Amino acid sequence: MSRASRRIVAWLSVAAISAGLLIGGGVWLSNTFRDALAPGLSLGCTATVGETSYRLALDQSQNAALIAAVAVQRGMPARAASIALATALQESKLRNIDYGDLDSVGLFQQRPSQDWGTVEQIMDPLYSANAFYDVLAKVPGYVDMSINDAAQIVQRSGYPHAYAQHETLSRAFASALTGQTPQALNCTLPPATVASTPEAMAAAMASVMGQVPFTTAAAADGSVRVLMDVDDAAGWTTAHWLLANAEQFGISQISYAGKMWDRTANEGGHNVGWQAVSAAVPGQLSVVMTAAPPVNQ
Repeated sequence: MSRASRRIVAWLSVAAISAGLLIGGGVWLSNTFRDALAPGLSLGCTATVGETSYRLALDQSQNAALIAAVAVQRGMPARAASIALATALQESKLRNIDYGDLDSVGLFQQRPSQDWGTVEQIMDPLYSANAFYDVLAKVPGYVDMSINDAAQIVQRSGYPHAYAQHETLSRAFASALTGQTPQALNCTLPPATVASTPEAMAAAMASVMGQVPFTTAAAADGSVRVLMDVDDAAGWTTAHWLLANAEQFGISQISYAGKMWDRTANEGGHNVGWQAVSAAVPGQLSVVMTAAPPVNQ
């Protein structure tokens, strides 16, 4: 190979690497800075069903919680959430990306040219999840199909068997996030650096699972306790949705049904999960939102 040819090959290699960094740069930078705030912690969320645990990154877990909550709000079974999660894992790794094959975008890599909606619509995770469920609901007997086959009927992918590899993880997270398995979701988070409000949290929750009545009480340390009235059917769905979104709302504690998750309760790099508490008010879910510490300039 000539010197000129070697230079061209080297340039192409650098260009390819640079392109990859640009595509994944947002996620990589976000994760890098987040990890720097939590040395020694293995950040992410796990869903444990039986003796087996499955793990997703924090941003993936947040998207998974939305997808599962939409299924619950629509009155669809946990199986529908499993199918949707397996699809999004295969299509986008459960990340709301603005690129893909041909004109595919979003969590489910839906295509504007195939009548899934506009790019702006598809890039809205709530819209894209509902669009997926709209089609799935029309598939006769999807509940009794394999997850892979139901997903393929909706997606019509060029890789018709690719969804099968995500079935076990998707079933575990669907079981946790739809509330079928209580206290099955656990997340390890960095120290809180985000300040939010109960109103912002409630509005985000309402968009995916309907209005949840709440009251608030302020503490001397600047934290706010939010008390929500939930029914048994939606209780663990709500608690797990809040946990999956705890990072963006600065949540430090969640209590429900005699169990409490504490953001700071970490051992060996992992959160210890839901722990028993002595007092519990039936039908009440409690959330503590911390005041974010000042960021050093």
